[in-house]
Amino acid sequence: MTRNVVIIGSGPAGLTAALYAARANLKPLVFEGLEAGGQLMLTTAVENYPGFQDGIMGPDLMAAMRVQAEKFGAELQRIDVTRVDLGRRPFVVATENGDEEARAIVIATGASAKLLGLPSERTLMGHGVSTCATCDGFFFRGKPIAVVGGGDSALEEATFLTRFATHVTVIHRRDALRASKIMQDKAFANPKISFEWDTVVTDIKDPAQGVVSSVHVRNVKTGVEKDLAVDGVFVAIGHTPNTALFKGQLDMDAGGYLTTHDGSKTNLPGVFACGDVQDHVYRQAVTAAGSGCMAAIDAERYLESQGH
Repeated sequence: MTRNVVIIGSGPAGLTAALYAARANLKPLVFEGLEAGGQLMLTTAVENYPGFQDGIMGPDLMAAMRVQAEKFGAELQRIDVTRVDLGRRPFVVATENGDEEARAIVIATGASAKLLGLPSERTLMGHGVSTCATCDGFFFRGKPIAVVGGGDSALEEATFLTRFATHVTVIHRRDALRASKIMQDKAFANPKISFEWDTVVTDIKDPAQGVVSSVHVRNVKTGVEKDLAVDGVFVAIGHTPNTALFKGQLDMDAGGYLTTHDGSKTNLPGVFACGDVQDHVYRQAVTAAGSGCMAAIDAERYLESQGH
């Protein structure tokens, strides 16, 4: 059986696309992936998604989106896609359970935040450790914070966080920043930002208490170690778009993000991309959901133009 629409990914973009496609009676099949729900599964309270005046837990928001998409007829399978063939029509989407054919594909595979790789970092994610200042900065009002990184995104996060924090310490493994000069000038001029140069984070405390109390750091040149008392750690060392499946088949930018035009259209007719897999600027749940809506509408119009 050839499916009208196969959606790959199940964060806010994928599930919104599923909802719109299902309500258009396209009977979409969603491959959620084994880590279903996207980056919101790593967060606790979400206070900036419209409609929830008291906020909502990230996993609860994704569960509600999932139920809503299923209610209108989306079929969801919690399995990873292993291969896609976009060089033939209908398209082929392969999983370990077999192949599916699709007249249209919506890609919503997202981007993964690069992490430090510390066990304590994973344990405290959403409990003082974050990868998104816009999402979580508000929770650290009146507290000291550390930002790890040295690029534009790290300095952008640090500058943004000074609205809430008593002080922001930028921890960078080198003695010079990679960030653009304008971002550096802004950060150096901010009295609430200081820098720990040539320094790496070796541990985040205190997983036993379920909160961040300090970071243990080491100077890579002198070997000197110390603790910095902070209540939050923002990891800003970049994101990796989940686009390996599409390399050589779809146009990407230098960072590996899918390029889109006229809404959600990729360079291949019938293939659409939404959410963080093509957005490295905003990276918010609400913008991902909005682009998922666009992708579903674009897919519906494409199928109509093809007589389906």
